[in-house]
Amino acid sequence: MLYIKRLLDNKKISWAIIFIIVISVISINVLLAVKTIDDLSVVQRKMTNTGEIILNLDELHNLVLSAETGQRGYLLTEEEIYLKPYKDAIAQVFKQIELVRLLESDIKNQTKKIVELSDLVEIKIIELSTTVELALDNKEKRAIAMLLTGRGRNLYKEMETIFNEIKDSEVDYRNSLYEKLALTKKEAKFTFSISAFTSLLLLVGLGVLVRLNNRNELLYRQSLEDKNKELIEKVNLRTKELTIYSEELTRSNRELEDFAFVASHDLQEPLRKIRAFGDRLATNYSDVIDERGVDFISRMNNAASRMSNLINDLLEYSRINTRGKELVTVSLEQVLSDVIEDLEIAIQESSATIKYQNLPEINGDITQLNQLFLNLLSNAIKFRHKDIAPQISISHHQETVIDPILRNETIWHEITVSDNGIGFEQEFEDKVFIPFQRLHARTTYKGTGIGLAVCRRIIERHGGTITVKSQINKGSEFTIRVPHNYIAPTTDA
Repeated sequence: MLYIKRLLDNKKISWAIIFIIVISVISINVLLAVKTIDDLSVVQRKMTNTGEIILNLDELHNLVLSAETGQRGYLLTEEEIYLKPYKDAIAQVFKQIELVRLLESDIKNQTKKIVELSDLVEIKIIELSTTVELALDNKEKRAIAMLLTGRGRNLYKEMETIFNEIKDSEVDYRNSLYEKLALTKKEAKFTFSISAFTSLLLLVGLGVLVRLNNRNELLYRQSLEDKNKELIEKVNLRTKELTIYSEELTRSNRELEDFAFVASHDLQEPLRKIRAFGDRLATNYSDVIDERGVDFISRMNNAASRMSNLINDLLEYSRINTRGKELVTVSLEQVLSDVIEDLEIAIQESSATIKYQNLPEINGDITQLNQLFLNLLSNAIKFRHKDIAPQISISHHQETVIDPILRNETIWHEITVSDNGIGFEQEFEDKVFIPFQRLHARTTYKGTGIGLAVCRRIIERHGGTITVKSQINKGSEFTIRVPHNYIAPTTDA
């Protein structure tokens, strides 16, 4: 008893016992119920089958009698009114013969008798049809003589004998099925009584186990409350540490931004002086400096100019999240129209064609969205074939996505910007979005290599994604996916 008590005190073991008992009782009840249902289904099917056999045989018998009655009435009276029941019966009897031949009895050798009966009926109908046809051809004497031979009467007696044998067998079999059905009902009552009794035992057993578990639960609950108090103290302490860390991180980010701003301005000043003195040297001392020196000055000015552009682009890249404007409803069609107007000269010089229609409205920063499409369209114009005019297409697709966690619907916009430019290898898909990563020589295509990195930062600030598919000499296709009503998290400037 002590060993059993210890087993029941163990929560896992006690629930395992409950599970085993429940599964066992349910399995036994299900098996008993399935067996009872199967027995009832079999008996019901057999009763239905024997009933159909009796009904179809009765129908066939009645049709033969109707045909014979009409035949005899016509032969005796020669009045065509008797032909109507005869013709009606003849029209249906052959269909009924086919139905009867399809019947399959559960009684041994019964199906063979049914086929034999249907053959006799067919012979009988042929005999009836022959006499009627003779009478219709004004050969009444021959028809009556044929009738008086007694062949038709003998056929009917033989048919009736087989019919009665089949029907009596089917009725006896049906009566036995009724007896079996009554027995099955008694067994079903007994089965369900057993199921009810076992279910009662199950409830009693569950009650005992639940009581034992409740007693142990009180002990576990007290222990859990003590541990919860300890955990709450640790969580509060950790929350305070995270709050302090968050404040320090915010302050650090602000200081880094201020440092980047100051550094960019401090770096720009010496660069401006380098470029200014370089211009003076090239202008005022061109007659003193030889050709090689002029080349050195030109290279120095170009390097200073690239350095200035890099500093400005880097400062713009770092400020996307911290200096962005509040997101408001923005028409992308208006944004694109403004960008095309800004690129008017480049579009005319390259003979570029830009097609777009039905662009949506989204929550966004209009300045950053303007920068996004400016970068994408200028790249499409810049990275083009020499002898082929750029063809740029901008399309829009909208879809509704169900959030698997929040169980709510969110509208997403998919905007595709495709061109017929020079393209690039697909393996460089991620590289093009990294700052200062270039796929072409600086002498071939100008730029700092930060434009697409800025595009990715802008799209990520709007809660979306940007991807690209490209093939060399076949162009590129940028796909932007953004939510319709995105609310950006607040950040300290």
